[in-house]
Amino acid sequence: MEKSIKVSVAGTGYVGLITAAIFADRGIHTIALDVDKEKVAIVNKGETFFFEPNLEPLIKRVVLDKKTLRASTDAIEAIKDSNITFICVGTPSIKDGSIDLQYVKQVSKDIGEALAKKDEYHLVVAKSTIVPNTTRNIIKEIIEQHSGKIAGKDFGLCMSPEFLREGQSVQDTIFPDRIIIGYIEEKSGLKLEEIFKQLYEEKDDDFSKIWEQIYHKKVNCPKIIKCSLETAECIKYANNSFLATKISFINEFANICERIEGVDINQIAEAIGLDFRINPHFLRAGAGFGGSCFPKDVNAIMHFAEKHQYNPGLLHSVIKVNEHQALRMIELAEEKAGDLRGKKIALLGLSFKPDTDDMRNAPSIKIIDYLIAKGANVFGYDPEAMKEAKKDSWIGNKISYAETIKEALDAADVCLLLTEWAEFRKLQPTDFKIMKTPILIDGRRIFDYKKFYEEGIQYAGIGLGNKK
Repeated sequence: MEKSIKVSVAGTGYVGLITAAIFADRGIHTIALDVDKEKVAIVNKGETFFFEPNLEPLIKRVVLDKKTLRASTDAIEAIKDSNITFICVGTPSIKDGSIDLQYVKQVSKDIGEALAKKDEYHLVVAKSTIVPNTTRNIIKEIIEQHSGKIAGKDFGLCMSPEFLREGQSVQDTIFPDRIIIGYIEEKSGLKLEEIFKQLYEEKDDDFSKIWEQIYHKKVNCPKIIKCSLETAECIKYANNSFLATKISFINEFANICERIEGVDINQIAEAIGLDFRINPHFLRAGAGFGGSCFPKDVNAIMHFAEKHQYNPGLLHSVIKVNEHQALRMIELAEEKAGDLRGKKIALLGLSFKPDTDDMRNAPSIKIIDYLIAKGANVFGYDPEAMKEAKKDSWIGNKISYAETIKEALDAADVCLLLTEWAEFRKLQPTDFKIMKTPILIDGRRIFDYKKFYEEGIQYAGIGLGNKK
């Protein structure tokens, strides 16, 4: 990649920090920006402040060894010292479900003030998930207002959404299945296209060797789709809304299957997933989706649609089904154990999915609230998310925390499996016999239920027909 390229990335969440680290790993001098001094200090020590597979050694390498990445709180200086800025700040939900753009607006203001002090061309790329018209009507106007410059003439402007899966964010950044470039005018689009082509170019260098060895894939540039700013913004929402719809669909069908003896939603999902028009991905029935993206993004585009006089009925149903799915775990527990008052309930898994410590919108939060309302005593265990879970903003001291799986299960009346961590998959029916009453509610369908039946474990799984 051209040595003249210098990158600044606003935001150090999953998208921002990993984007910055990958550019830095290619040898590009990159600055990661955040207003949080503590996070900046952690990164500058070559460490991470959230769990993500393969991220920690990557940060250590680019900060301490290559010295191509540094973190800073000085946005204006960082933008002045770079020639491309990626906007990767959070876009959380407001109470009514609409998008909160305060961080996008602040970064846009910082960029404008920095560009007012620069003469050379600067490319601005929005990667944050933002509703249609945000790049053109908010980011562009704020930058122009504070810089005194004109988009498309004095600085470039693009929108390039990310499609990362938490728990696989590093892999998805290095091996994207497509790149979307929305641009305000041709020069901006061509410039960003060239940068991506150089980032993902096939080379026999350390970058390629390291990642190809880890993931057993070859680094190369995927298909690039160029479009308008608004189309790029919509692609992100359409993508996440469709995936959320697939999850709610399979959960809806799973709830039907539970009422039919001998039916298993896993076999149904496998069969329909072989249809090339459907494919098997995101057809795993379970306790519902969570995380920072699907709930927030579906609600945001619903609010946007309603603001523009359209009622998105399908998306409303997607959210409604998902909200009920957590309650379905409680219903299954009560069907097996009766009244839960005073009983010890063991939760295996607290994060919304495996390989992340992210607690945002995790089904476990709703389930814990339901259990506490019913007077149950809850013990939770998670390999990575306990520190996050203990924060008052998530679960805090509402439950007891077990240090091991065994401690969580010991003398428990019911076990709810909520997250399909690899170490849970290794459990055998005998591991559950230390429970007071061995009842397992498999919320992710990771176990062979026949083995549990044979060992006398009372087993119920999402989407598994009644066993008489």
